[in-house]
Amino acid sequence: MAYLENIRTFLRVYELGNMSAAARDLRISSAVASSRISQLEEHLNVRLFQRTTRALSPTEHGNLFYHGATKIIEAVEEAEAEISNVTLSPRGTLFVAAPIGMGQRLLAPAIPQFKDANPLIDIRLRLSDRKVDLTGEGLDAAFFLGLPEDSNLKMRKIADCSRILCASPDYIARKGNPASSEELSSGKHDCLNMRYPGAPEFQWPLQTESGVKRVAVTGPFESDHGDVLTGWALEGHGIILKPAFEVADYLASGQLVPVLENEPPIPIQMACLYTHRRRQDPKVRLFIDFMVAHIQSALAAMPAR
Repeated sequence: MAYLENIRTFLRVYELGNMSAAARDLRISSAVASSRISQLEEHLNVRLFQRTTRALSPTEHGNLFYHGATKIIEAVEEAEAEISNVTLSPRGTLFVAAPIGMGQRLLAPAIPQFKDANPLIDIRLRLSDRKVDLTGEGLDAAFFLGLPEDSNLKMRKIADCSRILCASPDYIARKGNPASSEELSSGKHDCLNMRYPGAPEFQWPLQTESGVKRVAVTGPFESDHGDVLTGWALEGHGIILKPAFEVADYLASGQLVPVLENEPPIPIQMACLYTHRRRQDPKVRLFIDFMVAHIQSALAAMPAR
């Protein structure tokens, strides 16, 4: 088992490119991670990484060993999955990613319930509004909103989520309620945008009488964190485009109000990505099935607008 843990540590260091980051991910100290790599190098009698005070990079031997090590760990995980299927007791750790708003409001509240029903499975939930690399970051599943870019991954669709344009009553009192999408693109209104490196959508797709129109909008603030944008909107700084489930409570309380209801945003797809191999793991399959049912139920229970 010690040798397998050394290999698993090597894989995370290789994939994350940083000893400290790998240690945090594995919930061990940097000293333990470094010791495991040293033990592995001593066993193989090669250097796997070039280390400097500022950087860590794999050697030629490290690159070669990575591909073989990946197959070793996959084989072990598949064997463990087969045993879990036989014993009907899935176990292990799941690494799951989701956008911040979706993760906070839909996944996180249900994870303790899943854990209660499956006490041998631990969950590591990573929340970020940026695009994640499912394979490169060692994730078992990645929930997302939008369209996937990697056709090599498997996708489980969850729902088409309605979206809404909204702002605070204070903003509407100062700026008025836009009568058309042209007012958004003309600069008359302040639009709060989600921006991050590699973001696929820099326009707001609205349903107009002539069909879907992608409206280029501008505003004083941008962020790669969805809840930051919501906070700015609540403070009266502009209009946001949001999945309805993220702002349902604020709409119900009147802290935010819908705008441009005659040209609403088109719905956005909510889905889960995973690799074919990981889908065979019973704990992954169990978690995805549980979360899909939970999220669908939660969305259906929300008041329709």
